[in-house]
Amino acid sequence: MTREGPHRTFVSTRVAPPPFPIRPALGYKATMSVRRLPCRVSGQGLHEVTKLVDSSVGDATQEAGLTEGLATLYIRHTSASLTIQENADPAVCRDLENWMNRLVTENDPLYTHTQEGPDDMPAHIKSALTSTSLSIPILDGRLALGTWQGIFLWEHRHARGDREVLIHIGP
Repeated sequence: MTREGPHRTFVSTRVAPPPFPIRPALGYKATMSVRRLPCRVSGQGLHEVTKLVDSSVGDATQEAGLTEGLATLYIRHTSASLTIQENADPAVCRDLENWMNRLVTENDPLYTHTQEGPDDMPAHIKSALTSTSLSIPILDGRLALGTWQGIFLWEHRHARGDREVLIHIGP
């Protein structure tokens, strides 16, 4: 079925159910966990949340009895994002922030969404250019991050305090 719209064509397909029941493999325990992780940030910039996330993932995998799986992190906001970046040298975060602020400036005369302040529309653009979710493998009950990798909440507004990250753990 196809529906024409003024700007898009929508295609709908229906998938037939399989001709046999789908059952987990013998001994497979289908478990999952969703956690809410409140994060307080001091303002614009990259804020490392690796230890908070890793602790929450460790607790969730232990409760669920999982040693391997996938952690999906999702930030529930439109003016902040998540990224994995080097956490050994703070200059990396400063350089990324400076580069992004040069790329997406405040007070651009093209912006029409201005009622929430000069940093709001740039924050939405920065969020659209980065990621609101991350997928990280879990090995041995821990996040399988590389040696110099850290998880960062990237706040794009100047004065923002509370953010929330959802963490979904699945096999």
